[in-house]
Amino acid sequence: SQILDQWFESEPLKATLATDAVIGAMASPHTPGSGYVLLHHVMGELEGRQGAWGYVAGGMGALSQAIARSAVCHVLLGRDGRAQGVALQDGTEVRSKLVLSNASPQITFLELIPQEHLPEDFVQQIQQADTRSPVTKINVAVDRLPSFLAAPNVRDGQPLPHHQCSIHLNCEGTHLLHQAFTEATHGHPSSRPMIELCIPSVLDPGLAPQGCHVVSLFTQYTPSVLAGGQPWDEQARNAYADTVFDCIEAYAPGFKASVISRDILTPPDLERIFGLPGGNIFHGGMSLDQLYFVRPAPSYSGYRTPVPGLYLCGSGAHPGGGVMGAAGRNAARVALEDFRRL
Repeated sequence: SQILDQWFESEPLKATLATDAVIGAMASPHTPGSGYVLLHHVMGELEGRQGAWGYVAGGMGALSQAIARSAVCHVLLGRDGRAQGVALQDGTEVRSKLVLSNASPQITFLELIPQEHLPEDFVQQIQQADTRSPVTKINVAVDRLPSFLAAPNVRDGQPLPHHQCSIHLNCEGTHLLHQAFTEATHGHPSSRPMIELCIPSVLDPGLAPQGCHVVSLFTQYTPSVLAGGQPWDEQARNAYADTVFDCIEAYAPGFKASVISRDILTPPDLERIFGLPGGNIFHGGMSLDQLYFVRPAPSYSGYRTPVPGLYLCGSGAHPGGGVMGAAGRNAARVALEDFRRL
């Protein structure tokens, strides 16, 4: 918020930019270090356009499904403790001199590697990493495009330019984001959650039947553990989703009536289904104490791990989260350098 206040006067603009400073983070725009998360989201480019993002054809699920078809059960180790390949869930063993893990540090070191092959202090550092997630993802099937009061649809129902963008709701002021964050820190889902709405089927029509669309809602803040230890049961999930849909309805009347189906994924669901520690989309907090030379742990930011021949190449490695390939490229360069000496 301090950085945004220095550069901008418009509160809606500051709040809209602030959403990328707290996306996926249990943090407020007033939290020190949140400015880095904003930088992280806008420093890259796509096809020469600075700060642009893209969609995977067929949806992001196409990427994860391709990976799931080769699901790894555990890393194979030799008598000398060196990585020698991986064992797949169907029992197939794939032998290799090098193994690169795109899974989170928690999955890689706490589930795929026997603990006796790792230093105790390293295991403790991985266990103690901050993986809190404020994110609940809601996937929605609708029978027509949302029509926003600020930019109503045309009569033929064709998508307008804003339907191809990321639409931020409940972001008129940074104080709203801070209030939503504060509620979650006390164990309560935000009463006016931050909502990032995208309609990928506008750009990829194959995702939905003609005339229908898929709406992706990235929302915060929702605590992983509710106040009083209450579970994220169906009642809690639906109550929060209803709150989100009520908010969207205020911006786009008729949205709720267009909903055919919805899929609600709270932080525990994201952890259970996708293996994201704590439901954290970045494999761990993007706070300054978990970046650069301490990601994923002190002395192990160079992609090599305590297991010779095993490298970490996912979001839990430097420079952090996001589908950008930087960690993978850096890890590959290190692995190739070592491979030449084998």
